[in-house]
Amino acid sequence: MITFRNILLAAVGAASIGGAAQAQSVQHIPVDQSVRNVVLVHGAFADGSGWRGVYDDLTARGYRVTIVQNPLTSLADDVAATRRAIARQEGGVILVGHSWGGVVITEAGVDDKVKGLVYVSALTPDVGETAGDQYEGFGIPSTFVIDTQADGFGFINPERFQEGFAADVNDADAAFMRDSQVPIAMSVFGTPVTQAAWRTRPSWFIVATEDAAIAPAMLRQQARKIGAEVREIEASHVPMVSRPHEVADVIDQAARSTGRNQ
Repeated sequence: MITFRNILLAAVGAASIGGAAQAQSVQHIPVDQSVRNVVLVHGAFADGSGWRGVYDDLTARGYRVTIVQNPLTSLADDVAATRRAIARQEGGVILVGHSWGGVVITEAGVDDKVKGLVYVSALTPDVGETAGDQYEGFGIPSTFVIDTQADGFGFINPERFQEGFAADVNDADAAFMRDSQVPIAMSVFGTPVTQAAWRTRPSWFIVATEDAAIAPAMLRQQARKIGAEVREIEASHVPMVSRPHEVADVIDQAARSTGRNQ
């Protein structure tokens, strides 16, 4: 006899099985893995909250994850914020940078604790180069419109925000990102880096194939320049928001790889 109680129990059981299957899809890191710390560095026009999905995924795997809050006032200030986060770690670190955050990790990643770098739709200047130099031959896509204020700080144009920055993010989340965006001092894009951590650290690079803020062809060129292991993900400029599991997989791969080599 089928009763409401039987239906309810069956539904609960199915939910439990589904939850267990989902949990099994995230493999916990080995107890003897030497690189267990991840430091996440956000880019321009954003804050650390965009890493929430990646944070949840990585912590479920057993990583200790720290999210930097860049002031976006100068390269030196952002590098200092990242160095403070690295200094708090015990043991090896995978340093991850999104977009402008790639410039930051390029400068800050020479710290002895940093064992590998992951660039997410990011910029990869060499010593003496600026973030702005990276656009030579590519330019900025017409979909990505920045409004520069009288004080020299820039915001993404609100009418073009979702199209240029987060086209594959749902409307509600894209609206929140638009209305909570953090302005950046536009002068940072003309500041040369003095260190190039990718020259001495293994690197991984996520190319967002639908990026409308940095041309995918430019991202591929950045990845080739630094000799990174490349993973292409069908996503907008913010794959850590729209495809957090795939981004976490690349970070996990970097940690496991460098962890075996210690």
